[in-house]
Amino acid sequence: MTTTAHAAVLRGLDSPFSFEDVVLDDIRPNELLVKIVATGLCHTDLAVVHGHIPAAFPTVLGHEGAGVVEQVGSAVTDFAIGDHVAVSFASCGHCANCLVGREAYCLKFMLLNVAGVREDGSGTMTAPDGGEMHGAFFGQSSFATHAIVAERNAVKVPAHIPLDIVGPLGCGIQTGAGTVLNTLDVPAGSSVVVSGTGAVGLSAIMAAKVAGATTIIAVDVLPERLEFATKLGATHVVNGRTDDVVARILEITDGLGAAYGVDTTAVPQVIQNVVAATRFGATIALLGVGKPDAVLPLGLVSGAGKTLVGAIEGDSVPQIFIPEMLALFEAGLFPFDELVTRYPFEQIEQAIADTQSGVAVKAVLTMP
Repeated sequence: MTTTAHAAVLRGLDSPFSFEDVVLDDIRPNELLVKIVATGLCHTDLAVVHGHIPAAFPTVLGHEGAGVVEQVGSAVTDFAIGDHVAVSFASCGHCANCLVGREAYCLKFMLLNVAGVREDGSGTMTAPDGGEMHGAFFGQSSFATHAIVAERNAVKVPAHIPLDIVGPLGCGIQTGAGTVLNTLDVPAGSSVVVSGTGAVGLSAIMAAKVAGATTIIAVDVLPERLEFATKLGATHVVNGRTDDVVARILEITDGLGAAYGVDTTAVPQVIQNVVAATRFGATIALLGVGKPDAVLPLGLVSGAGKTLVGAIEGDSVPQIFIPEMLALFEAGLFPFDELVTRYPFEQIEQAIADTQSGVAVKAVLTMP
């Protein structure tokens, strides 16, 4: 049975979202229909808005959804109507990377997460008049009151944890924390520099504290963000606007440089600073979505004795890592809820403005 959902529709580059009804397809045997309770606003959504990630229009974005299962497909075995779920990125489950637990590097990642279609190329929604409407963004399109979700990219969460904080675990928070705990596997007693203290960077800082890193350096240009980073676990802060970033980090690390780096900005000069401020043999993870024409000097890698990694989704298996993050949260070790600012769904443009200005760290849209 088809479902009508109310959605925030993007009809072109740098256009405002318009609130419209969309018609969702019948769910397939391996799918769920999820009533979205809340969804995070991520910089990846904004990268589509600004054309840094290509997309077909009109489209429904949103990829940090959380909600309640309303329908289950005939082949679904692990979910029931009424279950609370977080929705993460989509993966095929049968390619060479998925089969070895590297779902974040699914060989069909771009098709399933960016192209707005199922694996067979079919769409999940249309306009009420039958016209074109692109959905299935990151396997969900959660800027809507309902979403069609494949069973494999839903994660059951405890009913007592508020759904209005759970959604960002599916992408932004998972990316930051997973990069430190999974991709880099930062050891206790180590040193880490994190550039950019948005939701992803602050999640990386909290994860570095969980990992037992003893030197955690936050770099940003907003004093209030640096203060927040200190609250969440940073041992040192560097203001990229007023400090000599490289000199200050080398001073903090006794001239050696940090052992690990995480960049969330995708700004070439900031990345160059991180590379220069890490030690010989260091590993630096690059997480941001940069402008298509952004470039880095070859010398940052060639002969530098450092490893630059383009990490995706924190190398996470969501069904494993999201429960782990929730366990850390309930133990008081990972207070990701402090990042969240809630906005009614109809205030999506205000949420975007506050995210871009730095007023909100992680904006979460709550459904009516």
